[in-house]
Amino acid sequence: MAHDRAALFGDADVAARVATKLAALETTRFLRLVVEDIFPGRIALVSSFGADSAVMLHMIAGIDKALPVLFIDTGVLFPETLAYRDTLVSGLGLSNVITLGPNRDRLAEEDPESFLWASDPDRCCHIRKVLPLAEALEGFDAWITGRKRFQSGTRASLPLLETDGDRIKVNPLADWTMQEIDAYLATHGIPRHPLVAKNYLSIGCIPCTTPVRPGEDPRSGRWRDKGKVECGLHTQALDGVPLETS
Repeated sequence: MAHDRAALFGDADVAARVATKLAALETTRFLRLVVEDIFPGRIALVSSFGADSAVMLHMIAGIDKALPVLFIDTGVLFPETLAYRDTLVSGLGLSNVITLGPNRDRLAEEDPESFLWASDPDRCCHIRKVLPLAEALEGFDAWITGRKRFQSGTRASLPLLETDGDRIKVNPLADWTMQEIDAYLATHGIPRHPLVAKNYLSIGCIPCTTPVRPGEDPRSGRWRDKGKVECGLHTQALDGVPLETS
């Protein structure tokens, strides 16, 4: 069944027609359709519990509080992010948040001093984020992201649906604006990540996250001056990532 779905959405013309019809739906209705009807029991939300994550988490809580929510704790996250995760999980009643982490033996071998980010940020992201998520997604037909087009130039053409190898990646908030995000959070009384007030508009690991300057894209504070704009979760098919052994 997973192969059939990927083949269907993998056809560019079919995918375009399906996306056009689905894009006309209100976001929560679309999300409920995806979770309950298209991929029942075979889909997970991947959340960073970052600057804008609460919108998608709140929507999911209104559909299925037991939906798997995959959270990657790289081991070098801001304490504020971990506290914010706990606040949202409790406040929204999410009952199936699964915390992932890098392989300890691999870290001991490749990054014992937690300084790999300085010499090889791509490898650092790979062992701390890509490998844990690739392993956790085994058995799922689809996964949901909170990515949005306004976040950066590299996401400007982000589709509502895209293939991820034999899986489907769903981006329900692709066409949302920053103003819509702010309005949703305010309307529902949802707290913001505490670092947003300090102009951290995209929040990842401590060493590779800086505040955003006026006029910059929200993700411009990530990997500043490192010639890197993505961690690798969305630049390759995760079902094709070899799960390396230590």
